[in-house]
Amino acid sequence: MVQLEKDGVARRIIAAIKEQIHSGAFQAGDRLPSTRAFAAEWGASRTTVTAAYSQLVAEGYLTIRPGARATVAPGLGTVPVPMPCRGAAPRHLSAFAQRLLALPSPAEAPAARVADFRYGELSGADFPVLAWRRALNKAVLRRTARLRYGDPQGVATLRAALQSYLWRARGIACTADQIVIVNGSQQGLDLCARLLLDPGDPFVIENPGYHLARQAFAAVGGLAVPVPVDADGLRTDALPLARLAYVTPSHQFPLGGVLSARRRRALLAWAAHTGAYIIEDDYDGEYRHDIAPIPPLQTFDPEAVIYAGTVSKTLSPTLRLGYLVVPARLTPVFAEAKRLTDRHTPLAEQDALAELLASGAYERHVRSIRRKNAERRAVLLQALAEDLGPAVTIAGAGTGLHFVAWINGVAAEREPAVIEAARAVGVGLYPVSPLYDPTEPRPAMAGFILGYAGLDADALRRGVAALASVLAEHS
Repeated sequence: MVQLEKDGVARRIIAAIKEQIHSGAFQAGDRLPSTRAFAAEWGASRTTVTAAYSQLVAEGYLTIRPGARATVAPGLGTVPVPMPCRGAAPRHLSAFAQRLLALPSPAEAPAARVADFRYGELSGADFPVLAWRRALNKAVLRRTARLRYGDPQGVATLRAALQSYLWRARGIACTADQIVIVNGSQQGLDLCARLLLDPGDPFVIENPGYHLARQAFAAVGGLAVPVPVDADGLRTDALPLARLAYVTPSHQFPLGGVLSARRRRALLAWAAHTGAYIIEDDYDGEYRHDIAPIPPLQTFDPEAVIYAGTVSKTLSPTLRLGYLVVPARLTPVFAEAKRLTDRHTPLAEQDALAELLASGAYERHVRSIRRKNAERRAVLLQALAEDLGPAVTIAGAGTGLHFVAWINGVAAEREPAVIEAARAVGVGLYPVSPLYDPTEPRPAMAGFILGYAGLDADALRRGVAALASVLAEHS
């Protein structure tokens, strides 16, 4: 094989012999010239021809017996041209694949040169490069005698470190065995969908809400039951029968409300009455600005709530590291589903995160970026107040890494024109309206999600100034 990789003549000999066989010039059982004769004919070395013949034997084109010339293997000949067969059934795609194809494709917008207010992006300057490099180097150098697949639930040291961290940071009391490490919270949602829903099962989803969660549940055949939200989060006064409910109680996505204590009790009572599971997505629970920490739903009913967390909003969305805290009775099935999906999340990254957590570097980093993002939030709110004043109404700014700016006096149907005009001056805007259920009424007023964690103070101010000029033309 090494010879073939280095010798283009051998590759050409192989291609020529294959062509002769496929065209019918060489038939099954025909003898090829000896390696000596072929080498003389091609002006190649006998070693090269021998290597080419050996490769053709390995691929099943030729057979060689000791002391005899190579012959064409049986069953080979002219390659037929495929002809469509009338009445043949089309190649099959599963119902799951058909549902995936029916989902709306995400629109990719070009980068904004002044300010891109896209939610979910972090500043590259905030990433703890030195701490992560030290942790990753330590993980890589900690070589074991054998390289083998790991526990599908996750590295034991990481799960133990997360157990301790979740108790300190979020008040979650769980065992390490209840934690499943996943490739970002999105994989966690996909596992929940596959394990908890059958085709035709209803699921409760916030309206508006996180579209990738809705798509994960819909892809397995679940039927969305949109439930409206307001300033106090999901409205629980008339929850329908469903197999599960997906909620973002600490910072509702995208409107930013915090689920009130009364509604938390009502949601948990609904789950107890119906036997449904609650999936609690605590996607940016580390960021609290004007309010005290909100206890997760999981702390009130660990048997009914599956808690989903991620480091995408603290370290980087590129790492694809997340985790689920699942009821103890669900641990075996989640572990087996994870095994079948991808065996396990990459081990070096798990070990590095475990090292950051155990050393305290992760929490020091969280405190640092919490302060930096609070400063970005303050800059953005001040710029909006100075440049737009009463033209905007802010919602959901008390926690998280984004809030919603409702544009007073601008109708929702004018959002595309505002977005296009903003893009022309270098500002990326992202509307709230696509996050509403398409079968339900949408707000009459234009609204945009403003993410600020990926921008510095200057970009935030210039972005708002450019936005103000755009809105002056559309008001």
